[in-house]
Amino acid sequence: MHGSGAGGGHERGPGFGGPHEHGPSSGGPSGQGPGPGDRPGSDAGGGHGHGPGAGGGRGGGDDDGHGHGHGHSHSHAHGPAAPVSQHLRKVIAAVLIPFAAAVVVGLAVLWPGGAPGHERTGVGFDRQTQQATVTKVVELSCKDVNASGVPPTGDTSTAEGSSAAQQESGTCKKATIRVDTGKDKGRTFTEIVQPDQSRQLHEGQEVVVAYEPSAPKDLQYSVTDVNRRVPLAVLAGIFAIAVVVVGRLRGVMALISLAISFMVLNFFILPAILQGSNPLVVAVVGSSAIMLIALYLCHGLSARTSVAVLGTLISLLLIGILGSVFIDWAALTGNTDDNTGLIHGLYPSIDMSGLLLAGIIIGSLGVLDDVTVTQTSAVWELHEANPTMGWRGLYRAGIRIGRDHIASVVNTLVLAYAGAALPLLLLFSIAQSGVGTVANSELVAAEIVRTLVGSIGLVASVPVTTALAALVVSADRPAASSVPAGAQPAPAGAQPGPTGAQPGQGRGGRGRRRKR
Repeated sequence: MHGSGAGGGHERGPGFGGPHEHGPSSGGPSGQGPGPGDRPGSDAGGGHGHGPGAGGGRGGGDDDGHGHGHGHSHSHAHGPAAPVSQHLRKVIAAVLIPFAAAVVVGLAVLWPGGAPGHERTGVGFDRQTQQATVTKVVELSCKDVNASGVPPTGDTSTAEGSSAAQQESGTCKKATIRVDTGKDKGRTFTEIVQPDQSRQLHEGQEVVVAYEPSAPKDLQYSVTDVNRRVPLAVLAGIFAIAVVVVGRLRGVMALISLAISFMVLNFFILPAILQGSNPLVVAVVGSSAIMLIALYLCHGLSARTSVAVLGTLISLLLIGILGSVFIDWAALTGNTDDNTGLIHGLYPSIDMSGLLLAGIIIGSLGVLDDVTVTQTSAVWELHEANPTMGWRGLYRAGIRIGRDHIASVVNTLVLAYAGAALPLLLLFSIAQSGVGTVANSELVAAEIVRTLVGSIGLVASVPVTTALAALVVSADRPAASSVPAGAQPAPAGAQPGPTGAQPGQGRGGRGRRRKR
């Protein structure tokens, strides 16, 4: 057969010249796969060979088994080829380094130095709490402790009066609780638990109690919740072990990045908003910091990760713009329940609609990271499998993968919001409200905007990231290690590399057809 390698040289042999490294050559169809007549290549480059075998590359074969064709192969010496050229790495760095610098400046300028203090109201979550233990539980008649709450008039026609009448004949519990923390450590108090209460206390149970110093002494403490620290800590431990066992080093890095994300949220985003900084600006800076730390820590400092960062950044900007437009257009105030009302009451300077937009951006970031990293990795692997594929082919193949990803991710996002708002949806169902009435209420409309804006950003991230990855990886060109056609032939007596190369792969693991 007749085949041309990248180098000059002309010799007789059963195959054709190999890549520019010590190792097996490649040169099958389109110059990438080996033919039966391939021979090992030398370090200096390939040559022309005439011999029997199948016609590789472009061209046909004679009836006597002599093929005529041209195959081109290239791979970098001493290891895999760089994922992108040095020039492209510089271009990516020129975009990301100023962005990272801007994030650092934003963190420094907006850093709050702690949440501002305020006088506790004793309402909702704004209460002083201590840890306590139930030391004794005694059953007794609700009538004896006057816990039924039957109206003095004896009217049981209302739902409350009827329930109280039923409780009067029931059995209540008198619990003795010991305070375990704070200045009143060791102090005990009693609390009556009615039979229809959702939370029933038992001896030895650890609870959380609220403290109100302005109340009468025997009413200063009351049970507000159960202490769930132990089961939550065990569950978190199981999660961490599972991540490390399956993910190994990547799992460890993921846990570290998760911890850093919580630190940014707790020590920067929340206090900065409470200090009066613009919630949107704080969310953008904080989310960008989390994105840079999490992606590079988990996936390494590489061009592949940088493309995922760029795709995530573009998608976040789109989410921010859409969210701002539709929150303003739909006149969403962000003040929808008791908790947001309490925040607004304590800190009137906080822009609640901006807080809603900040929540949309932060909530979308986690899913965006997943989509952009997956799409970038898919395009890179497609390029590894077929280095001759151009950016259009890579984009078409990658977008087919992305369509499946879009369907599952959007469905996941919508169901996650629906699951979180299930009690609210049940209330609307009980009230037999129409779909239009339900959707028009601000409480539901805010979730609809949150879901749809986040989903649009996720959908957009697939073509954006896929196109960026395809353009970057397909723009890779042979560097200085490639030897142009017409170079000097291989030195006499050069030792051949091992045979048995895989199609499109030298010892470095990556074959590439050189552009002519």
